[in-house]
Amino acid sequence: MKLDRKFWIGMLIFGLMGQIAWVVENMYFNVFIYKMFNASAADISLMVMASAITAALTTLIMGTLSDKLGKRKAFMSWGYIIWGISIVSFAYIRSVSLTIIMDCVMTFFGSTANDAAYNAWLTDRGDSENRGRIEGINSMMPLISILIVFGGFMSFNLDEMSAWQTIYYVIGIITTIIGFSGLFIIEDDPNLKKSEDSFMDTLLYSFRPDTFKANKYLYMILLAFAVFGISIQIFMPYLIIYYEKTLGLSNYVLIMAPAIIIAAVITALYGRVYDAKGFNNSINLPLILLFVGYGLLIAFTNTAVVFAASLLAYAGYLCGMSVFGAKIRDLIPENRSGQFQGVRIIAQVFIPGVIGPYIGQLVLKNAEMIVNSDGTSSFIPNTNIFMAAMIVIIVLMVLLQFVKGKENA
Repeated sequence: MKLDRKFWIGMLIFGLMGQIAWVVENMYFNVFIYKMFNASAADISLMVMASAITAALTTLIMGTLSDKLGKRKAFMSWGYIIWGISIVSFAYIRSVSLTIIMDCVMTFFGSTANDAAYNAWLTDRGDSENRGRIEGINSMMPLISILIVFGGFMSFNLDEMSAWQTIYYVIGIITTIIGFSGLFIIEDDPNLKKSEDSFMDTLLYSFRPDTFKANKYLYMILLAFAVFGISIQIFMPYLIIYYEKTLGLSNYVLIMAPAIIIAAVITALYGRVYDAKGFNNSINLPLILLFVGYGLLIAFTNTAVVFAASLLAYAGYLCGMSVFGAKIRDLIPENRSGQFQGVRIIAQVFIPGVIGPYIGQLVLKNAEMIVNSDGTSSFIPNTNIFMAAMIVIIVLMVLLQFVKGKENA
Protein backbone atom coordinates (compact mmCIF):
# COMPACT_ATOMS: atom_id res chain seq x y z
CA MET A 1 0.00 0.00 0.00
CA LYS A 2 1.42 3.40 -0.98
CA LEU A 3 1.18 5.87 1.89
CA ASP A 4 0.80 9.59 1.22
CA ARG A 5 2.53 12.55 2.84
CA LYS A 6 -0.39 13.20 5.20
CA PHE A 7 0.04 9.75 6.71
CA TRP A 8 3.74 10.23 7.41
CA ILE A 9 3.20 13.72 8.83
CA GLY A 10 0.37 12.45 11.04
CA MET A 11 2.40 9.46 12.16
CA LEU A 12 5.42 11.61 13.01
CA ILE A 13 3.67 14.33 15.00
CA PHE A 14 1.17 12.09 16.78
CA GLY A 15 3.71 9.37 17.38
CA LEU A 16 6.43 11.73 18.61
CA MET A 17 4.22 13.92 20.78
CA GLY A 18 2.51 10.88 22.25
CA GLN A 19 5.88 9.41 23.18
CA ILE A 20 7.10 12.71 24.64
CA ALA A 21 4.06 12.75 26.91
CA TRP A 22 4.63 9.09 27.84
CA VAL A 23 8.35 9.70 28.53
CA VAL A 24 7.47 12.46 30.96
CA GLU A 25 4.92 10.15 32.59
CA ASN A 26 7.03 6.98 32.60
CA MET A 27 10.44 8.43 33.41
CA TYR A 28 9.88 11.81 35.05
CA PHE A 29 6.75 11.40 37.14
CA ASN A 30 8.94 9.07 39.21
CA VAL A 31 11.54 11.83 39.49
CA PHE A 32 8.79 14.37 40.22
CA ILE A 33 7.41 12.53 43.25
CA TYR A 34 10.93 11.47 44.32
CA LYS A 35 12.23 15.05 44.35
CA MET A 36 9.10 16.97 45.35
CA PHE A 37 7.50 14.55 47.83
CA ASN A 38 10.40 12.16 48.80
CA ALA A 39 8.54 9.16 47.36
CA SER A 40 9.70 5.66 48.27
CA ALA A 41 10.35 2.72 45.92
CA ALA A 42 6.93 1.40 46.97
CA ASP A 43 5.28 4.72 45.96
CA ILE A 44 6.96 4.60 42.56
CA SER A 45 6.01 0.95 42.08
CA LEU A 46 2.38 1.68 43.02
CA MET A 47 2.14 4.58 40.57
CA VAL A 48 3.60 2.55 37.70
CA MET A 49 1.29 -0.39 38.43
CA ALA A 50 -1.83 1.79 38.77
CA SER A 51 -1.03 3.50 35.48
CA ALA A 52 -0.43 0.15 33.75
CA ILE A 53 -3.77 -1.24 34.92
CA THR A 54 -5.55 1.93 33.76
CA ALA A 55 -3.81 1.83 30.39
CA ALA A 56 -4.75 -1.81 29.79
CA LEU A 57 -8.42 -1.40 30.72
CA THR A 58 -8.73 1.84 28.76
CA THR A 59 -7.11 0.45 25.63
CA LEU A 60 -9.28 -2.66 25.75
CA ILE A 61 -12.54 -0.74 26.13
CA MET A 62 -11.78 2.28 23.93
CA GLY A 63 -10.09 0.17 21.25
CA THR A 64 -13.24 -1.92 21.10
CA LEU A 65 -15.40 1.20 20.89
CA SER A 66 -13.19 2.53 18.09
CA ASP A 67 -13.74 -0.70 16.16
CA LYS A 68 -17.46 -0.68 16.91
CA LEU A 69 -17.86 2.85 15.54
CA GLY A 70 -15.35 2.38 12.73
CA LYS A 71 -13.46 5.55 13.69
CA ARG A 72 -9.84 6.32 14.60
CA LYS A 73 -9.50 10.02 13.72
CA ALA A 74 -12.02 11.28 16.28
CA PHE A 75 -10.53 9.23 19.11
CA MET A 76 -6.99 10.33 18.21
CA SER A 77 -7.71 14.03 17.75
CA TRP A 78 -10.09 14.68 20.65
CA GLY A 79 -8.16 12.26 22.82
CA TYR A 80 -4.95 14.26 22.37
CA ILE A 81 -6.79 17.51 23.05
CA ILE A 82 -8.10 16.31 26.43
CA TRP A 83 -4.85 14.45 27.17
CA GLY A 84 -2.99 17.75 26.93
CA ILE A 85 -5.42 19.45 29.30
CA SER A 86 -4.98 16.66 31.85
CA ILE A 87 -1.19 17.07 31.70
CA VAL A 88 -1.51 20.76 32.58
CA SER A 89 -3.39 19.78 35.75
CA PHE A 90 -0.18 18.34 37.24
CA ALA A 91 1.10 21.90 37.68
CA TYR A 92 -1.30 22.16 40.63
CA ILE A 93 -0.62 18.82 42.37
CA ARG A 94 1.10 18.81 45.78
CA SER A 95 1.09 15.19 47.03
CA VAL A 96 2.09 11.65 46.06
CA SER A 97 -1.45 10.29 46.41
CA LEU A 98 -3.00 12.94 44.17
CA THR A 99 -0.23 12.46 41.62
CA ILE A 100 -1.06 8.75 41.44
CA ILE A 101 -4.79 9.46 41.05
CA MET A 102 -4.29 12.08 38.35
CA ASP A 103 -1.74 9.86 36.62
CA CYS A 104 -4.54 7.34 36.16
CA VAL A 105 -6.88 10.05 34.83
CA MET A 106 -4.24 11.29 32.39
CA THR A 107 -3.45 7.71 31.36
CA PHE A 108 -7.11 7.14 30.48
CA PHE A 109 -7.06 9.94 27.90
CA GLY A 110 -3.54 9.13 26.69
CA SER A 111 -4.33 5.45 26.24
CA THR A 112 -7.56 6.26 24.43
CA ALA A 113 -5.79 8.55 21.99
CA ASN A 114 -2.45 6.80 21.58
CA ASP A 115 -2.53 3.18 22.75
CA ALA A 116 -5.99 2.41 21.37
CA ALA A 117 -6.71 4.75 18.44
CA TYR A 118 -3.25 5.69 17.14
CA ASN A 119 -1.92 2.13 17.22
CA ALA A 120 -5.07 0.76 15.56
CA TRP A 121 -4.73 3.50 12.91
CA LEU A 122 -1.14 2.41 12.18
CA THR A 123 -2.29 -1.19 11.84
CA ASP A 124 -5.14 -0.15 9.52
CA ARG A 125 -2.87 1.86 7.23
CA GLY A 126 0.06 -0.57 6.97
CA ASP A 127 0.52 -3.87 5.17
CA SER A 128 3.16 -6.58 4.80
CA GLU A 129 5.14 -4.46 2.34
CA ASN A 130 5.65 -1.44 4.60
CA ARG A 131 5.05 -2.77 8.12
CA GLY A 132 8.73 -3.00 9.01
CA ARG A 133 9.38 0.54 7.78
CA ILE A 134 6.43 1.89 9.75
CA GLU A 135 7.47 0.05 12.91
CA GLY A 136 11.12 1.03 12.46
CA ILE A 137 10.19 4.71 12.37
CA ASN A 138 7.49 4.37 15.02
CA SER A 139 9.87 2.53 17.35
CA MET A 140 12.37 5.38 17.04
CA MET A 141 9.87 7.69 18.69
CA PRO A 142 10.51 6.65 22.31
CA LEU A 143 14.26 7.29 22.07
CA ILE A 144 13.87 10.51 20.09
CA SER A 145 11.32 11.67 22.64
CA ILE A 146 13.73 10.79 25.47
CA LEU A 147 16.37 12.90 23.72
CA ILE A 148 13.97 15.83 23.35
CA VAL A 149 12.78 15.56 26.94
CA PHE A 150 16.30 15.16 28.35
CA GLY A 151 17.50 18.13 26.32
CA GLY A 152 14.51 20.26 27.23
CA PHE A 153 14.77 19.42 30.92
CA MET A 154 18.43 20.52 31.04
CA SER A 155 17.35 24.14 31.35
CA PHE A 156 15.22 23.43 34.44
CA ASN A 157 16.12 22.98 38.07
CA LEU A 158 14.03 19.91 38.85
CA ASP A 159 14.40 20.51 42.58
CA GLU A 160 12.00 23.46 42.25
CA MET A 161 8.24 23.15 41.83
CA SER A 162 8.12 26.15 39.47
CA ALA A 163 10.20 24.19 36.96
CA TRP A 164 7.74 21.30 36.97
CA GLN A 165 4.82 23.71 36.53
CA THR A 166 6.41 25.16 33.39
CA ILE A 167 7.13 21.68 32.04
CA TYR A 168 3.54 20.52 32.50
CA TYR A 169 2.15 23.66 30.87
CA VAL A 170 4.43 23.39 27.81
CA ILE A 171 3.90 19.68 27.18
CA GLY A 172 0.17 19.86 27.88
CA ILE A 173 -0.45 22.79 25.55
CA ILE A 174 1.60 21.26 22.70
CA THR A 175 -0.23 17.93 23.05
CA THR A 176 -3.57 19.74 22.79
CA ILE A 177 -2.41 21.65 19.69
CA ILE A 178 -1.35 18.37 18.05
CA GLY A 179 -4.83 17.02 18.78
CA PHE A 180 -6.45 19.96 16.99
CA SER A 181 -4.12 19.46 13.99
CA GLY A 182 -5.35 15.88 13.69
CA LEU A 183 -8.82 17.13 12.82
CA PHE A 184 -7.30 18.33 9.54
CA ILE A 185 -4.51 15.88 8.65
CA ILE A 186 -5.55 12.47 10.00
CA GLU A 187 -7.57 10.27 7.65
CA ASP A 188 -9.19 6.99 8.56
CA ASP A 189 -8.35 4.00 6.39
CA PRO A 190 -10.92 3.82 3.56
CA ASN A 191 -11.38 0.10 4.22
CA LEU A 192 -12.20 0.62 7.90
CA LYS A 193 -15.74 -0.52 8.62
CA LYS A 194 -17.98 -0.51 11.67
CA SER A 195 -18.08 -3.77 13.57
CA GLU A 196 -21.44 -5.48 13.16
CA ASP A 197 -21.04 -7.36 16.45
CA SER A 198 -22.53 -6.08 19.69
CA PHE A 199 -20.26 -4.01 21.93
CA MET A 200 -19.76 -6.88 24.40
CA ASP A 201 -19.03 -9.36 21.62
CA THR A 202 -16.55 -6.90 20.15
CA LEU A 203 -15.03 -6.19 23.58
CA LEU A 204 -14.56 -9.85 24.44
CA TYR A 205 -13.55 -10.99 20.94
CA SER A 206 -9.80 -11.23 21.62
CA PHE A 207 -10.44 -13.18 24.86
CA ARG A 208 -12.70 -15.85 23.37
CA PRO A 209 -11.33 -19.43 23.26
CA ASP A 210 -12.11 -19.75 19.54
CA THR A 211 -10.21 -16.50 18.83
CA PHE A 212 -7.25 -17.85 20.79
CA LYS A 213 -7.31 -21.13 18.87
CA ALA A 214 -7.52 -19.35 15.53
CA ASN A 215 -4.64 -17.00 16.44
CA LYS A 216 -2.53 -19.17 18.73
CA TYR A 217 0.80 -17.95 17.36
CA LEU A 218 -0.23 -14.30 17.89
CA TYR A 219 -0.84 -15.01 21.58
CA MET A 220 2.52 -16.77 21.86
CA ILE A 221 4.23 -13.68 20.47
CA LEU A 222 2.24 -11.48 22.87
CA LEU A 223 3.41 -13.63 25.78
CA ALA A 224 7.03 -13.28 24.67
CA PHE A 225 6.48 -9.52 24.25
CA ALA A 226 5.19 -9.33 27.83
CA VAL A 227 8.32 -11.05 29.16
CA PHE A 228 10.44 -8.62 27.11
CA GLY A 229 8.55 -5.70 28.67
CA ILE A 230 8.99 -7.07 32.21
CA SER A 231 12.76 -6.93 31.74
CA ILE A 232 12.54 -3.27 30.67
CA GLN A 233 10.16 -2.22 33.45
CA ILE A 234 12.36 -3.67 36.19
CA PHE A 235 14.96 -0.95 35.68
CA MET A 236 13.33 1.81 33.61
CA PRO A 237 11.36 3.51 36.43
CA TYR A 238 14.61 3.97 38.35
CA LEU A 239 17.03 4.67 35.49
CA ILE A 240 17.30 8.45 35.75
CA ILE A 241 17.56 8.27 39.54
CA TYR A 242 20.31 5.62 39.09
CA TYR A 243 22.25 7.86 36.69
CA GLU A 244 21.92 10.97 38.83
CA LYS A 245 22.01 9.70 42.41
CA THR A 246 23.88 6.37 42.30
CA LEU A 247 26.50 7.20 39.65
CA GLY A 248 26.60 10.93 40.40
CA LEU A 249 26.13 11.83 36.73
CA SER A 250 24.67 15.30 37.15
CA ASN A 251 25.34 15.84 33.42
CA TYR A 252 23.76 12.53 32.40
CA VAL A 253 21.78 14.26 29.65
CA LEU A 254 24.94 15.29 27.80
CA ILE A 255 26.45 11.87 28.29
CA MET A 256 23.40 9.88 27.19
CA ALA A 257 22.24 12.07 24.29
CA PRO A 258 24.74 10.59 21.76
CA ALA A 259 23.75 7.07 22.84
CA ILE A 260 20.10 7.89 22.27
CA ILE A 261 20.75 9.37 18.81
CA ILE A 262 22.81 6.38 17.69
CA ALA A 263 20.28 3.90 19.05
CA ALA A 264 17.46 5.72 17.26
CA VAL A 265 19.29 5.52 13.93
CA ILE A 266 19.99 1.82 14.46
CA THR A 267 16.32 1.22 15.22
CA ALA A 268 15.14 3.02 12.07
CA LEU A 269 17.43 0.90 9.91
CA TYR A 270 16.63 -2.32 11.74
CA GLY A 271 12.99 -2.19 10.66
CA ARG A 272 14.18 -3.16 7.18
CA VAL A 273 15.84 -6.27 8.63
CA TYR A 274 12.43 -7.47 9.80
CA ASP A 275 10.94 -6.82 6.34
CA ALA A 276 13.73 -8.81 4.71
CA LYS A 277 14.41 -11.59 7.24
CA GLY A 278 11.21 -11.96 9.28
CA PHE A 279 10.69 -12.30 13.02
CA ASN A 280 12.77 -15.41 13.75
CA ASN A 281 15.91 -13.95 12.18
CA SER A 282 15.56 -10.42 13.53
CA ILE A 283 14.63 -10.84 17.21
CA ASN A 284 17.90 -12.40 18.41
CA LEU A 285 20.20 -9.39 18.00
CA PRO A 286 18.07 -6.99 20.12
CA LEU A 287 18.05 -9.51 22.99
CA ILE A 288 21.81 -9.97 22.77
CA LEU A 289 22.32 -6.19 22.83
CA LEU A 290 20.14 -5.90 25.94
CA PHE A 291 21.94 -8.78 27.65
CA VAL A 292 25.40 -7.32 27.02
CA GLY A 293 24.22 -3.83 27.99
CA TYR A 294 22.86 -5.10 31.31
CA GLY A 295 26.09 -6.98 31.99
CA LEU A 296 28.22 -3.88 31.45
CA LEU A 297 25.94 -1.74 33.64
CA ILE A 298 26.27 -4.34 36.41
CA ALA A 299 30.06 -4.62 36.16
CA PHE A 300 31.16 -1.03 35.52
CA THR A 301 30.38 2.46 36.78
CA ASN A 302 32.83 4.65 34.85
CA THR A 303 31.26 7.08 32.42
CA ALA A 304 32.69 5.65 29.18
CA VAL A 305 31.46 2.12 29.83
CA VAL A 306 28.09 3.35 31.14
CA PHE A 307 27.70 5.23 27.86
CA ALA A 308 28.50 2.12 25.80
CA ALA A 309 26.27 -0.09 27.97
CA SER A 310 23.38 2.36 27.73
CA LEU A 311 23.77 2.54 23.95
CA LEU A 312 23.56 -1.25 23.69
CA ALA A 313 20.59 -1.44 26.06
CA TYR A 314 18.71 1.39 24.32
CA ALA A 315 19.33 -0.13 20.88
CA GLY A 316 18.25 -3.56 22.08
CA TYR A 317 15.12 -2.15 23.70
CA LEU A 318 13.99 -0.14 20.68
CA CYS A 319 14.91 -2.73 18.05
CA GLY A 320 13.10 -5.36 20.11
CA MET A 321 10.03 -3.14 20.32
CA SER A 322 10.18 -2.65 16.55
CA VAL A 323 10.41 -6.37 15.78
CA PHE A 324 7.71 -7.42 18.24
CA GLY A 325 5.45 -4.56 17.15
CA ALA A 326 5.75 -5.40 13.45
CA LYS A 327 5.10 -9.10 14.03
CA ILE A 328 2.04 -8.43 16.20
CA ARG A 329 0.55 -6.08 13.61
CA ASP A 330 1.17 -8.65 10.85
CA LEU A 331 -0.66 -11.32 12.85
CA ILE A 332 -3.72 -9.25 13.84
CA PRO A 333 -6.75 -10.25 11.73
CA GLU A 334 -7.99 -7.69 9.21
CA ASN A 335 -10.62 -5.23 10.53
CA ARG A 336 -9.97 -6.44 14.08
CA SER A 337 -7.06 -4.15 14.96
CA GLY A 338 -8.98 -2.11 17.55
CA GLN A 339 -10.22 -5.21 19.34
CA PHE A 340 -6.69 -6.60 19.57
CA GLN A 341 -5.20 -3.38 20.97
CA GLY A 342 -6.50 -4.46 24.37
CA VAL A 343 -4.59 -7.73 24.47
CA ARG A 344 -1.59 -5.94 22.94
CA ILE A 345 -1.57 -3.36 25.70
CA ILE A 346 -2.00 -6.10 28.30
CA ALA A 347 1.19 -7.66 26.93
CA GLN A 348 3.02 -4.38 26.35
CA VAL A 349 1.95 -2.32 29.37
CA PHE A 350 -0.22 -4.15 31.92
CA ILE A 351 1.83 -7.29 32.60
CA PRO A 352 5.23 -5.53 32.41
CA GLY A 353 3.89 -2.51 34.33
CA VAL A 354 2.67 -4.68 37.21
CA ILE A 355 5.33 -7.38 37.40
CA GLY A 356 8.40 -5.36 36.37
CA PRO A 357 8.18 -2.59 39.00
CA TYR A 358 7.22 -5.16 41.64
CA ILE A 359 10.41 -7.10 40.93
CA GLY A 360 12.32 -3.81 40.93
CA GLN A 361 10.86 -2.91 44.30
CA LEU A 362 11.80 -6.33 45.70
CA VAL A 363 15.42 -6.21 44.56
CA LEU A 364 15.75 -2.66 45.93
CA LYS A 365 14.22 -3.60 49.28
CA ASN A 366 17.55 -3.23 51.11
CA ALA A 367 18.87 -0.37 48.97
CA GLU A 368 21.06 2.27 50.59
CA MET A 369 19.20 5.20 52.17
CA ILE A 370 20.42 8.80 52.30
CA VAL A 371 19.26 11.72 54.44
CA ASN A 372 18.19 14.80 52.47
CA SER A 373 18.90 18.37 53.48
CA ASP A 374 15.37 18.77 54.83
CA GLY A 375 15.77 15.75 57.13
CA THR A 376 13.77 13.32 55.00
CA SER A 377 15.31 10.12 53.60
CA SER A 378 15.47 8.70 50.06
CA PHE A 379 16.59 5.36 48.62
CA ILE A 380 19.47 4.93 46.17
CA PRO A 381 18.91 2.41 43.33
CA ASN A 382 21.65 -0.20 42.79
CA THR A 383 22.69 -2.66 40.07
CA ASN A 384 20.26 -5.29 41.34
CA ILE A 385 17.71 -3.84 38.88
CA PHE A 386 19.98 -4.72 35.94
CA MET A 387 20.77 -8.16 37.31
CA ALA A 388 17.05 -8.96 37.62
CA ALA A 389 16.40 -7.57 34.12
CA MET A 390 19.18 -9.76 32.73
CA ILE A 391 17.68 -12.89 34.29
CA VAL A 392 14.33 -12.13 32.64
CA ILE A 393 16.04 -11.75 29.24
CA ILE A 394 17.56 -15.21 29.69
CA VAL A 395 14.07 -16.57 30.41
CA LEU A 396 12.81 -14.86 27.24
CA MET A 397 15.59 -16.39 25.12
CA VAL A 398 14.56 -19.83 26.33
CA LEU A 399 10.86 -19.10 25.76
CA LEU A 400 11.49 -17.97 22.19
CA GLN A 401 13.07 -21.31 21.36
CA PHE A 402 9.64 -22.84 21.93
CA VAL A 403 7.76 -20.05 20.14
CA LYS A 404 9.84 -20.01 16.96
CA GLY A 405 8.56 -22.38 14.34
CA LYS A 406 5.02 -22.48 15.77
CA GLU A 407 3.53 -19.97 13.31
CA ASN A 408 1.97 -22.61 11.11
CA ALA A 409 1.42 -25.19 13.84
